[in-house]
Parts: sequence; C-alpha cells; structure tokens
Amino acid sequence: MSQLRIPGPTPLPPQVLQSMSKQMINHRGSEYHTMLRSITENLKTLYQTQNDLFVLTGSGTGGLEAAVVNMLSPGDAVLGVSIGVFGDRIAAIARAFGAKVVPLNFEMGKAADPEAVRKALKANPDIKAVMITHNETSTGITNDLEALSKVVREFDKLLIADCVSSLGSLKCPVDEWGLDVAISGSQKGWMAPPGLAFVSVSKKGWEFYKNAKMARFYWDFGSAKKYLEKDENPWTPAVTSIYALSAGLDILMKEGLPNIVARHARVGKACREGIKSLGLKQVADEKYASNTVTAVWLPQGIEYKAISKGMRDEKDITITGGQGALDGKIFRIGHLGWVDEKDIKECIDTLRIVLSKLGFKK
Repeated sequence: MSQLRIPGPTPLPPQVLQSMSKQMINHRGSEYHTMLRSITENLKTLYQTQNDLFVLTGSGTGGLEAAVVNMLSPGDAVLGVSIGVFGDRIAAIARAFGAKVVPLNFEMGKAADPEAVRKALKANPDIKAVMITHNETSTGITNDLEALSKVVREFDKLLIADCVSSLGSLKCPVDEWGLDVAISGSQKGWMAPPGLAFVSVSKKGWEFYKNAKMARFYWDFGSAKKYLEKDENPWTPAVTSIYALSAGLDILMKEGLPNIVARHARVGKACREGIKSLGLKQVADEKYASNTVTAVWLPQGIEYKAISKGMRDEKDITITGGQGALDGKIFRIGHLGWVDEKDIKECIDTLRIVLSKLGFKK
C-alpha cells in the first residue's frame, strides 16, 4: 500500500475520505450549526483550552497571518524566535504588515534557548509580543514551549505560538502553558485534508486585538467571534473539509489525547531508532527531536532525488526533502496523524533496500 510520509498533508483514514462524498449543505442552516458546534468543542478539548477558538478557511500560513494582523499594529516591536523555515515565515508575515521584528535565530538542528529569549526581552523592553514555533518541521525539532512560555510570561508579553504541526499530536496544553494565540492546521495531525486553520485567542489576546491597527477583513477575529455565537463562520467555509475534520475529530476523540500523544511518541522513537540502525544521522538534537517529523542528513555522495525515486519505485512511499538552507542536504520523514509503528517499519525497511541499491554502506 502506498504511504505518504511527509509532514503534511497527511494520509486520511477511510472514514474521513468517505465523509467528503456527502452533498453540500446550507452553511447558515441547522445541520451546519450542529456540526460546527461539535467541531469547536472537540478542538477546544484537544487544545486543552477554555479560550475562544475559531475554525478559519485557509492553510496554516493563513492562520499565522490571521494571528499577526489581529494582534499587532504597524511599528510594534515583536521578538521572532526562529529555529527554521517556519519561524522565519511568521517573522516575514509580521514584517510584511509593518511590524518591527527583532530576530532571535538559532542554529539549524538546535532548539530555542529560554535564557537567550530572556536576554533578548531584557535588552528590548519595547517588545510587545513574542512569536515562537512549537514544532519546526523543516529541522525535526520540538521546542520546549513550556519553558519558553514561562519566560514570556515573566515579562508579561503576548505569546503567539505556531502549533501547526504539534497540536493534535504532541503535548501542548494551551491554557496551562499560557499560549495567547495558538495556531494549527487541518492537514497535520488532525486526520483531515488541507484547507482549514484553527486559532485560539486568550483574554490577553483580546486586549491586544482591541488596540491592533493592522489591516484585516477576511481574517478578522471579531467577525469570527460574532458569527460563532450563531454557530457559523463569517464567510463561506470549505464545507467538504469541515465534513472531513468532523470525521477526523471523532476518531481522535475516541482515541483520547493521552493515547494520541503516546502513539506519536512511540512512532517518533521508532523512526529515529530506525534511522540510527541504517547508520544515518538526524538533524535534530536528540533531546528535542520531534515526534511528528524526522529530518535526516543525506549520506555523502547520494542525492535526495535518488532516495526519493527509490522509495517510490520500491513501495510507493513518498518522503520529502529539505527546505531553505537545507535544500539538497537532508530528507524528511513525516509521522503524524493517521500513522502507527507498522507504517514506520515499512518505511525504514524500504529505505534500507534503497540505500543498499544506491551503494551506501554504514
């Protein structure tokens, strides 16, 4: 059976696929109201939050933009903590709308250091908000967001957390960790197709919203909140993706959050141990290695395209390459959402065959 082993979009269970064959319904009608209400309640349970939470039609990047334009004003100083491509992306979004981003970049493969964040906030008292990626899929790193959030709260700054590839898969209790704005996307661990972004907003977030002056219309959280009181979205939603999300959430709720996190931990460990058994090296510092994606340095003399083609030819398994500065230097295996240890074993076994045919010896 074919496997899509990339960090998103992720494979969909049969129930989710079947749900998307349903006919359209009135997105202002009672059937949709019931569905959106249930989806929102389930998402809040898995987010572990009592904060407002909105389902937006758009990608994870749309959710990041929504967070920026609803919380900030042009000229606001924000700390952009980056450990890879997606940390750079939210900083670029903030700059595009006129924020003054103070960059705090860390070496690829390393996690963000809470003490460095503390020093940056001490040195820049005018900073209003901090932007942090929880799980960086470009490097296979999971930041210690709990420790980082404590530092942000010490300085009473707004915390915008990119949790696109962590929520729904990894431990991320939004309220306990004090995440003021937490963003995720349907195509990651939620067992749903691309097209939806989820954003939770804390009480502090709403205070920032009142003063934010960046241009917004489609992404306006005020409109989202007003319509959610009627169990609706302000604009026409991606109804088919909503069907799929509802079905995916039913599966996740039955599994239960502790079991979801434990399954991803087992799968992540299996992937990393498999990579080590092949004599390959992962990009991530082992202490902060992600349980949703593993980034691997390419063996000397072997190109990513050759490995990728070999994986497809052998077992129709799709992996992905590096991004940005790591393009042509690494490959990545996604293991989030609808995945178990058997999937990873097949992936590693196939990789062993492909590498042998390419002449690699550990």
